[in-house]
Amino acid sequence: MTDLILVSRKLGIMKQFIGRARRRLPRDVAELHRSEDLQDALAMSVLVALQEAIDIAFHVLADEGWGLPDAFGEAFKLLGERGVLSADLAERLSTAAGLRNRLAHGYASVDVDRFWRETPAGLDDLDAFSRSMADFLERSE
Repeated sequence: MTDLILVSRKLGIMKQFIGRARRRLPRDVAELHRSEDLQDALAMSVLVALQEAIDIAFHVLADEGWGLPDAFGEAFKLLGERGVLSADLAERLSTAAGLRNRLAHGYASVDVDRFWRETPAGLDDLDAFSRSMADFLERSE
């Protein structure tokens, strides 16, 4: 059975960092290009939010005995197969796990234009993940 307290706490942290990312998101890509400090702050907020989502996915999969995936993106797909996430959201989050990897492992070479294009939709997907997980937790009580 899923550790409701742990997952709830991680959802709270994830929501905080989604909010930070939204507040930091500039009006246009040119503003993002002009400020390395803004790039750093925004990237860190997105990275932490994504990592929390990945951690939540792994916790739920392990706690429910649904297996452990070999890759971050696969975790979301497994939650989709179990009906915790819609198949479409699971696929989009699986792709977002690639953004997490680019931020974590290739930080100095992140393509600012691509990051700009991916971030707003990615934050919306993380909000949808949060709602789906809250619904799952409610059903699990």
